[in-house]
Amino acid sequence: MYVLGISCFYHDAAACLIKDGEVLAAAEEERFTRKKHDADLPRNAIEYCLRVAGITVDQLDAVGFYEKPLLKFERILQSALQSFPQSWGMFTKAMPVWFKQKLWIQTEIESALGKKVPIYFIDHHLSHAASAFLVSPFEEAAILTFDGVGEWTTTAYGYGKGTEIELTKEIKYPHSLGLLYSTFTAHAGFEVNEGEYKLMGLAAYGQPTYYQQVRDMVDLRDDGSFQLDMSYFAYHYSLHSMSDKFIEVFGPPRSPESPMEDRYANIAASIQKVTEEIMLAGARAIRQATGSDYLCMAGGVALNCVANGRILREAGFKDIWIQPAAGDAGGALGVAAFLYHKISGQPRSYVMRNAYLGPAYSNDEIKRFLQSEGIAYQELSDADLVKTVGRLLAENNVIGWYQGRMEFGPRALGSRSILANASHPEMKDILNEKIKHREQFRPFAPAVLLEETPNYFALDAQHESPYMLLVADVLPQYRALLPAITHVDGTARLQTVTAEENGLYYQVIREFFGHTGVPVIVNTSFNVRGEPIVNTPGEAYNCFSHTDMDYLVLGNCLVDSAAKKIIAAYAGHKGPRVKEEVIV
Repeated sequence: MYVLGISCFYHDAAACLIKDGEVLAAAEEERFTRKKHDADLPRNAIEYCLRVAGITVDQLDAVGFYEKPLLKFERILQSALQSFPQSWGMFTKAMPVWFKQKLWIQTEIESALGKKVPIYFIDHHLSHAASAFLVSPFEEAAILTFDGVGEWTTTAYGYGKGTEIELTKEIKYPHSLGLLYSTFTAHAGFEVNEGEYKLMGLAAYGQPTYYQQVRDMVDLRDDGSFQLDMSYFAYHYSLHSMSDKFIEVFGPPRSPESPMEDRYANIAASIQKVTEEIMLAGARAIRQATGSDYLCMAGGVALNCVANGRILREAGFKDIWIQPAAGDAGGALGVAAFLYHKISGQPRSYVMRNAYLGPAYSNDEIKRFLQSEGIAYQELSDADLVKTVGRLLAENNVIGWYQGRMEFGPRALGSRSILANASHPEMKDILNEKIKHREQFRPFAPAVLLEETPNYFALDAQHESPYMLLVADVLPQYRALLPAITHVDGTARLQTVTAEENGLYYQVIREFFGHTGVPVIVNTSFNVRGEPIVNTPGEAYNCFSHTDMDYLVLGNCLVDSAAKKIIAAYAGHKGPRVKEEVIV
């Protein structure tokens, strides 16, 4: 049985294909179109998924969409009426899009597929919940979903057992943790739906001196629920997220690309602290309500890895599992998994052990590309490649690492990564300035051998972090040894690596360990600021040739910087910008 899941028309469009309960393929549309956070119908991602399975549209048993458009449209109309006439500008901007496209999603999907197929629509937060629980390693678990807004729901609390999911409590729009955090993202001069992780990184540079001002905006209750004081916000009736009252309290928004004043770092620290308190309160409440020892999380706010680390340590669960594509892209996976089990009636048998679900290119395809462009390369066996790359990293070279299937979700996890020596004292500045072309305050993540994790980080080896979704303290004695990955507050957003899930990547880190005595390297995404992570060998080479990386590894082919040449137009990096989306 084949089920296709689709998410689109807000941000991070994606497609996912499930066969008999197993996820065969999943990818974001942005990786094919090269349009960051592409929201359009994921035609390329759909075509990719069908190609992986070797099937045509005729063989699909069902297609699922990750939310209910009519219910979402109802929310927009009702909100506009309640806040008229202030809402007029937002309403007139949103309506043409709805009447032209978003009310006709079934027709759009059928047009893309080329025929009529059974299409099912489920609630947005049920898609999130299904994406977290139904592919998790837990037979039963509490469930938490936090995001901006789906149809009406912004936060959902629930419980899953077997193939059944019950959402027991919801918080509804306009009270939204995701929109609260995004408002502060815009205030700091970052792009909404893009810069939230920048705000999280910036928070470590500040002190929560605005904590009480932020806390006064939120009524956090004993049962983990919350309400916002909407007098601070304008997103429910305006094209802008901040009200005049917000600006009176926190000062004028920062202009993109302007100097980062201490005030913004302090505000970031304050909203981060309040966000952690809200998420932790929700986790403790659902733990008490369900009695479960396990927690599954999804929704865009579940990408806040600092809060996730606190939940693991403080909420009372034995373990937590977070969907690696926690945002809207993961909704495609969630709706596909939900529909498969509902339609088939089959029990769960699949566990999502890794996120390597995207396109792959064989060594023969890679060599054809290199040869067609006249690019010099050296082909190595797996054993020689491991030895060479481990040594080059120990010699402080920066390496573009392109292997196997592309990751699903926002993190590079050892397939489309840039690797470097975490112990080099200047590596963080080198990567930010010469490779990634991004803000200097931005931290880098470590990749660490799972079995060595507790020796360097305050995370035991029983709690894996394969998707870079947990922050843990770097042990004090190793902070000076690992300057490239130790954030200013002594923490790191780590990826634990096992031989079972990514053997070649694991072996490279182990080889580096043999040279240096350090089982930790830098792993950052293979892209420059403002661009999606690379997908094809050509995109990887173009990124390599426009940065100061020293070596590029494409499969078993090694290219050094002497072979760099311009082979195609390249978009280059884009500066951040404030783009406060209409919440539709």
